[in-house]
Amino acid sequence: MTSQKQQRRALIVTGEASGDLHGANLIKAAREIDPGLSFFGVGGQGMAEAGCEIVLRDEDLAVMGLVEVLGHLPTLYRAFQRLKKLLHGEQRPDVLVLIDFQEFNQRLAREAKKAGVPVLFYVSPQVWAWRRGRVKKIARLVDRLAVIFPFEPAYYRGQDIEVEYVGHPLLDEVRVSRDRAAFLQQQQLDPAQLVVGLFPGSRKNELKYNLATIIEAAELLRQRFPQVQFLLPVAPSFSTAEIEQALAASSLPVRLVREEIYDTANACDAIVTVSGTVTLQIALVGTPMAIVYKMSPLTYAIGRRLIRLPCIGLANIVAGKEVVREFIQHQATAQNIAEEIGKILGDPDYNQTMRRQLARIRSKMGEAGCSERVARMASELSRAAGAEEGTE
Repeated sequence: MTSQKQQRRALIVTGEASGDLHGANLIKAAREIDPGLSFFGVGGQGMAEAGCEIVLRDEDLAVMGLVEVLGHLPTLYRAFQRLKKLLHGEQRPDVLVLIDFQEFNQRLAREAKKAGVPVLFYVSPQVWAWRRGRVKKIARLVDRLAVIFPFEPAYYRGQDIEVEYVGHPLLDEVRVSRDRAAFLQQQQLDPAQLVVGLFPGSRKNELKYNLATIIEAAELLRQRFPQVQFLLPVAPSFSTAEIEQALAASSLPVRLVREEIYDTANACDAIVTVSGTVTLQIALVGTPMAIVYKMSPLTYAIGRRLIRLPCIGLANIVAGKEVVREFIQHQATAQNIAEEIGKILGDPDYNQTMRRQLARIRSKMGEAGCSERVARMASELSRAAGAEEGTE
């Protein structure tokens, strides 16, 4: 007679703020679809509030850049070893759910295979950007793959892997809850004056390489627009004190906010942002922006050889062209950034053209319901694993 565990457990792992956001929405959806599936693993505040038992904080693992990872290896190694023990232990999970955080999570998928734990990879490794040869490796390690862009399934055609296009997770949570005037008044800012957003990212090395340039650009903007006001959203991975310390050398008046990212973006007339998921969040609101990204010189030199894309900003990748100007590495000067934001603020035709192009991006991102689709995939894998275990 077979017996199935009443309570099934999913080990869920991400390593950055965007993954925590997607994970939180996935867990909430799973709670409605399959109350018998619980989650534990690596995440942040969002996943914790959604009901995930956090065994490691994602902010301790978050790092980007080939060179920067080297200095972070001891921390990553310890985290990997702890998760490996969970996969091979007596209370091994029924399913491993991996969200982005590609290199680390692919190695974890290999351990899950050895332990007999099925793997769901959510947010496909960006094989369309670099190292396309990874497709075969991913197919060997992953049972089901949830991809978020419509062009991605074609890369896995002919491989022994179940790939499902689930739409983009941001469509499940994008919302503006307060109008611009109400939001700015709450922040003690004047709705009648221009507001520029400064979005420096959620990783420490993003702050290290980009914040000073962004602040310098803002100081130049203030010379041209003396009444301009600045908003800086503090990522969950940072404390307000950390950002205040990073700003201490500047006299620029910046309002730090821990508000909903969409309300903040909506309150801005233009935004200077690092590359990443945040560019899509801003695009969904429709606020004109400039994308900035600097990294260590060695990481940049290696990346130029590996990555074969005309654009690096996700908003531009979805659009299929450079809708938003990108200032990468040597081009990311305060002068260049200030000139672009100044053009957005001072040229109505340029501003409206960018807004129209940003509006088209949403239509290319699929339908809402991504989190629910992935939650069903996780539920199905965990039930199948539980059934197999019950027959042993």
